Amino acid sequence: MRRILDKYPNGCFDMIFADPPYFLSNGGFTCQNGQMVSVNKGDWDKSQGMAADMAFYEEWLGLCYALLKPNGSIWVCGTHHNIYLIGYLMQTLGYHILNNITWEKPNPPPNLSCRFFTHSTETLLWAKKGKRAKHTFQYDVMKAQNGGKQMKSVWQIAPPAASEKTLGKHPTQKPLALLERCIQAASNPNDWIFDPFMGSGTTGVAALKHGRNFCGCEINDEFFELAKKRLQT
Repeated sequence: MRRILDKYPNGCFDMIFADPPYFLSNGGFTCQNGQMVSVNKGDWDKSQGMAADMAFYEEWLGLCYALLKPNGSIWVCGTHHNIYLIGYLMQTLGYHILNNITWEKPNPPPNLSCRFFTHSTETLLWAKKGKRAKHTFQYDVMKAQNGGKQMKSVWQIAPPAASEKTLGKHPTQKPLALLERCIQAASNPNDWIFDPFMGSGTTGVAALKHGRNFCGCEINDEFFELAKKRLQT
């Protein structure tokens, strides 16, 4: 990200979609397809403590702020484990939050402990670069996709289909439909879309599908190769 910023110090991206580590790999278990499975996804998803996690979030959010064009916008995914910290940091860095979108999963994993409500949502914070920035919002496109009615901030979208994982799997892969909606809502054809945590490349797949340009970063070699395959298919 810093190398991109060195080349484009005044910002070069019209929209950013960030799906950062949630730091949830804590040795616990969940239920998946009727089987008990570990929640551990890798060392990259292990918390290093509140102070270190906060410093990590603040660093990349600051870099994204600099990489955005003056009228660009950013989407950031999270759950209650990290989204409140992220929202706080975004506002201290100068972002102006436009919406908190609730992504509702129609068939979430069951609550094994039966000690609280079943977790069935994730949050997407959508923000622009300052209160006066003139961000892009394709209101008419979203309205048309919602049967002629204003689209609300609760989106029910199913997890990635098996067809989206034919080339390989990523433990936190987002559904293509979710990325398509974000990109169609907040950018124009030929805009540049950036993903600082590219993973399996879903953001890029959605961007190219809808006539946008794409740039992504990924430090995991296995995930990077998977993203390349998907983007080249």
